[in-house]
Amino acid sequence: MTSQTQHPVYTLTNECKDCYKCVRHCPVKAIKIENDHASVIPDKCISCGNCVKVCPTNAKCVRGDLEKVKNLLIAQKDVYVSLAPSWRAVFENSAKKMIAILKRLGFKEVSETALGAQEVSIHDAEVLNNMEKGLLISSACPVIVDYIRTYKPEFTKYITPIGSPAKTHAKMLKDKYGSNISVVFIGPCIGKKNEADENDGLIDVSITFEELKIWVADEIGDISSIKKENDFEFVPQSAYEGTLYPINGGMNETIKKIGIKNNVQLMEICTIPAFEKALENLNPEKLEVPVFVEALACESGCITGPCIASNKASISSISDVMFKVKSRDNIPTKAETVVECTYSPKEIQTNKYSIEEIQQTLKKIGKHTEEDELNCGGCGYSSCRELAVALLDGVAETSMCVSYMRKIAMRKAAAMLRCMPAAIVMVDNNMNILEANDSFMKMFTGDMYEIFKARPDGLTGAAIDRIVEFSDIFRTILKTGKDLHKEHYSVKDRLFDINAFTIEPNEIVGAIITDVTQTETNREKISEKAKEVISKNISIVQEIACLLGEHMVETETLLNSIANDYDDKEGNK
Repeated sequence: MTSQTQHPVYTLTNECKDCYKCVRHCPVKAIKIENDHASVIPDKCISCGNCVKVCPTNAKCVRGDLEKVKNLLIAQKDVYVSLAPSWRAVFENSAKKMIAILKRLGFKEVSETALGAQEVSIHDAEVLNNMEKGLLISSACPVIVDYIRTYKPEFTKYITPIGSPAKTHAKMLKDKYGSNISVVFIGPCIGKKNEADENDGLIDVSITFEELKIWVADEIGDISSIKKENDFEFVPQSAYEGTLYPINGGMNETIKKIGIKNNVQLMEICTIPAFEKALENLNPEKLEVPVFVEALACESGCITGPCIASNKASISSISDVMFKVKSRDNIPTKAETVVECTYSPKEIQTNKYSIEEIQQTLKKIGKHTEEDELNCGGCGYSSCRELAVALLDGVAETSMCVSYMRKIAMRKAAAMLRCMPAAIVMVDNNMNILEANDSFMKMFTGDMYEIFKARPDGLTGAAIDRIVEFSDIFRTILKTGKDLHKEHYSVKDRLFDINAFTIEPNEIVGAIITDVTQTETNREKISEKAKEVISKNISIVQEIACLLGEHMVETETLLNSIANDYDDKEGNK
């Protein structure tokens, strides 16, 4: 795969909702959590597609390669289809109709990948019959091959040194129809995109059944317009026992049909976790007989591949595949087409950390003792120590630890409740106290305050109606679900402002209570003082007014006297 090629699996960052489901289901933990978003680590990813299948928001996507195929067709090259045998579990069409659809899209001819599978089985049977003892692992599944190379490199030498059925089939087609033709693989597998990216001149492009369905819907629409009478056939011929490959044990069944020695043991293992478990503590050198392992990454085989594009029950899919299998009387004992491959371990950077570093990291997520290590798997990792290593690797965040974040949230909430001057209480539908802060205990427990404060759980579990005289407020809210505000609510010689509200409908209610007795008393005193001041002011104003009135009368009398005297003098003149 070139450095410019996008990895087959990627993340739509804006759609990722940090649920960590992809981490939980990734068998090799090739997921990096950064800024609460999950992204695929290409060097570690084996393209099993588990994250694509389980992502609830469809944030994990498969690289689309339809444009590459269309460009091949535009270039007017002879493009042949290598059609995976699992197509019968997806499409309800007959073989002739399926070929007609693909030819309408522009393909030159259509061939069955199962032809390559038959060649692989013949070669494997030949190898097994010549083995005295030891281990041989099928190379049919590219995901299994990449898993071994990356995570079990010591078993790489036991992989059958030949190409997969898809590669073998591509070589068959190019040997027969010319090396200048192009081969497009169509199937349910994401791992096949990695095979196409290898640029070894065999598979030019790999697309999935999902991509094919989208293409058919856009290009053709109603496929009923394609007439069945066209006499189309698979080239160069139809496959036989190779069509069993997409189901668990199908490859081994074909090997049995070819014929192997009595002492050869055939085993089939599905899923990466099961395969990992099977290799645990295995020393192939101690095997006394030839052991062949048909290993597939998908449960039940390719018919449950990540891009199978079908909601059929697996039993129905298996039945559809098995129903169309044709047998042949004579199976060659020598393969005509073999793609020789040498598989080498794939180096990835792994860091080793000391116990002290891991323990120090565990403390960052609140794991101070072994008892603190719950190993609940909520973060996606199987153990707290595995998460600690991921944190040290820089591919995880402390917020992934659910229990730690819960503790932090509870501590923050408890600190806020504890420090708030108002009384706070939460009550359940049995009228028992779930939570009460120190202010509430001080306000309503009286002489019992020190006793309740000394209890680890404080008032938790106490009946609210034995603590306060207004428990009917909580009953009302539990019944109606409506919030209540009681202002200056009188209890004996005290006044309270009570804001009661629903936390969980019909389950939990809460209340914030403020003692306003002193405040109201102060208001009354202030009011009395104000009235006294006002009364005094009015008296003073009245006195001033009286004095001013008397002064005005005296002035007026004096002025009038002066005026009268002046008039008399003028008259005498």
